[in-house]
Amino acid sequence: MDSWIRLACSKVVALRALKYALVVGAILIAINHGDAALSGDVSARRVLKMILTVFVPYAVSTSSSVAAMRAMGAGRTSGRGLETR
Repeated sequence: MDSWIRLACSKVVALRALKYALVVGAILIAINHGDAALSGDVSARRVLKMILTVFVPYAVSTSSSVAAMRAMGAGRTSGRGLETR
C-alpha cells in the first residue's frame, strides 16, 4: 500500500489526474448542474456535489495510472498478469 500511495502522490500522476479531472469534471458539471448554475440556483450543497464531481475523474485517473505503472514495473503487458518474456 505504501508504494501505491507514493506513486499516487508523484508529480507526474497528480498532474495527469488533475488535467483529466478539470476537463472531465467541467463537462460533467455542465451536464449535471449547468441549468441550476445558469439560473443562479447554486447552494452550498450543490457546490459540494460539483467538487465531488471533479474528484471522481481525479480518483479514476490516479488509480488507473498507478495500476499501469505497477504493471509496467512488474514486467506485465496488461492488468491480467501476463509476462512480457
